[in-house]
Formats: sequence, structure tokens, C-alpha cells
Amino acid sequence: MLLLKCGTVRYNLANYMLSFELTEDHKIIRETVRKFAEQVIAPGIRERDAKEEFDPSLLQKMADAELLGICLPQKYGGAGMDYVSLGIACEELERVDTAARVIMSVHVGLNSLALLQWGTEEQKEKYLARQTKGKQVAAFGLTEPGAGSDVIALETTAKKEGKHYILNGEKTWISLADIADNHLIFAYTDKSKKHHGISAFIVEKSFEGVTPSTLHGKLGVRAGNTGSIALNDVKVPEENMLGKEGEGFKIAMSALDNGRFTVASGSVGVIQACLNESVKYANTRKTFGKKIGEHQLVQSMIAKMSSSADIGRLLYYKAGWMKNQGMRNTRETALAKWINTEAAWRSADDAVQIHGAYGYSNEFPLERYLRNSRGSVIYEGSKEIQQIIQAEYSLGYRKDKNLRCTLPKWPFKDD
Repeated sequence: MLLLKCGTVRYNLANYMLSFELTEDHKIIRETVRKFAEQVIAPGIRERDAKEEFDPSLLQKMADAELLGICLPQKYGGAGMDYVSLGIACEELERVDTAARVIMSVHVGLNSLALLQWGTEEQKEKYLARQTKGKQVAAFGLTEPGAGSDVIALETTAKKEGKHYILNGEKTWISLADIADNHLIFAYTDKSKKHHGISAFIVEKSFEGVTPSTLHGKLGVRAGNTGSIALNDVKVPEENMLGKEGEGFKIAMSALDNGRFTVASGSVGVIQACLNESVKYANTRKTFGKKIGEHQLVQSMIAKMSSSADIGRLLYYKAGWMKNQGMRNTRETALAKWINTEAAWRSADDAVQIHGAYGYSNEFPLERYLRNSRGSVIYEGSKEIQQIIQAEYSLGYRKDKNLRCTLPKWPFKDD
């Protein structure tokens, strides 16, 4: 055991060792999910994207592969893996198509992990145990026609009447809106308290007054389901409130930490896919008597993709490690989301450029990567919001005091 003496303080260096090697379990997950994506998602993706068709059978296939419960306790039917495993799965899924990763972001990251973090035992048994097995599909309803990054501007209300809350409002740009069996809905229980007056509710699709619909004409993620949810005098039992009254804003922000983690890790999959396609094409296509990969400006684009993939993994590995330790990771996750989504967009743009006219055609997947990656720069907190978060931490305006906004430490106690 190596000891270093510095003044009167002695440090055990063994406790400060850094490892950048994935565990054997992580490697198995990476290879397993990669094979799943290539064999199950890839076939027909070009056609589904062109027709804007969502394949609902994909949900059960992902559940059967234990993806929908990958980082949830075995007690509730999950696989019991760590949060880094969630990131690796998202990277491999989005390496093939973003729509599959979006399922992980919404069903697992935004909804199931919020239930794990904030739910009562009764709520976990009723909803979470079914969601991990794909018996129920879950969504997340925060965004409204007039409220996106400005969460306090939401207009959905929840009025207490006896042992129920009556919800009225509209949510939009909701992934899985027309597919989900239940939605995590955020509404004002007391608007005079601003963000302290927002509460969260588990709203089942079967409740009277819930009307989901599908949006069409999206630039990207066309193989995914996105829509709106109209809430008209929806009667929600008081036991379906997640957390306490007025805790909705904290729940939403902690859920976004998890959702942003999945977006950040998934974006690395786009970068890697663009790199793989570009390297293959650059080594076969010739111009001016030599492979285009020998041209320095093409090499510059390849170099940026390669470095972005490495940087992106380090960023989301760190955030995942912090989640495993039960540490608050808002800053680190926001940084990974900001850097990785912009890098994915740039990588897709460069990949199209490298492929020239072919990159402009859906004969190659690059144009789909370009369209899909553009959305991730916007949703689950725009790049501007992520930049503000970094600045506020650096300036000392933002401090992490609420440790309740952290996920359960891994390994899970009950497993």
C-alpha cells in the first residue's frame, strides 16, 4: 500500500485511484444492446422513418430484453444494473436510431426513475413494477403550448375536491403521448406560490377526460410517437399525487437530471455512428486520384468526431458514476447534455458533408442522424438553459442543497 506524506497529512493513494475501464458487466451490456439494436431496431427503420410510423411492438421487445428496467431494483422487476449501464444502453440504441433511445428517456429516465425516487411503496408496487416489464408504458407531461424552458409559465391546474384533484390543461410535445398507459403530469395546485405551487400526479390514460393525440410533420425522430394530452376535468385520486403538494417543481427538475443523462449518452451513439460511416466512406471514395480520407480537410472532420466521442463518453460516465454514488449531478449532467448534443449535431453535419450528395439522400443514414440530432439540442432543456446552469454554478448563484433530489445509491439495498 503506497502512502504519500504531505506536511502532516497522509493520503492513502489506493483510495484515490481512477479507472477508465468498463467493468465486464458494462462490456456485456454494451455488446448485448448493440446486437439488439442492430437485429431488432435497424431492420425497417428507413421505412418507418419515411412513413412517420411508430412500431409499438418495440416496447415489449425492449421489455423482454430487460431494457425498460435496466437500472431499476430487482425488487420491482428491474435488472438491478447501475446508472452507467443506462447510459451505455442509450448510446448503443441511438447509434441505430433516436426513437428507441427516446423510449428509454421517457419511460425509464423521466417517469420510472422519478417514481423510484419520489414514489410511495404503494405507487411503486402499482406502477413501477409493471413498467419495468413493459406491462404499462409511461410518459412525462411537463411541456405546454406556452411553457417549455419557462416551467413556471405552465397553465395546467389541479383543484382539490374531497379525496380527488380535478386537472384541466393541455400538454404538448410529449413523447409516447398516444401510446402511454399513464403520464406523470405537472400542474398548479396553488399558482400564487409560483414554482412552490406546482404538484405532480400519476394520471392514467383510462381516466375520464384524458385525450391523447399524435403530432405529425416533425423534422426528426419520425419513427417515434410524439403528441399532445388534453386534460378536461380529469378526476385523479389523491393517492396518485407523486411526492407532496408543492413538490412538483423539484420532482420535475430531478427527473430532468435523469432524462438529460439519457440524451447526453444517446448523443454519443450518434457521434459514433457518424464516425463509423464516415471512416468507411472516406476509405472507399476517391477524388483527385486518392481516397478522400487522405484529404486534410476530411481528416479534420473525422478528428472532430473521434474526439467528440471520447469526450462525450467521459462526460456521461462521470455523471453516471455520480448517480451510482447517490451524489447530486445536476451540473455534470447538464454539461454532458449541452456538449454532447451539440457535438452530435456537428458530427452529423460533417458526416453529410463527407458523403456529399449521398449524405443528402436516405440511401445512407446520415440525413436521418442530422434531423434526429437537431431535436436533442432543444428538448429536455435547450443548450441555452444548459449554458445558464454552468454559468450559475461557476458564479456561485446556484448551489445543490436538496439531497432528496438524488437517485437511490447503487447497488440498491433491497437487491
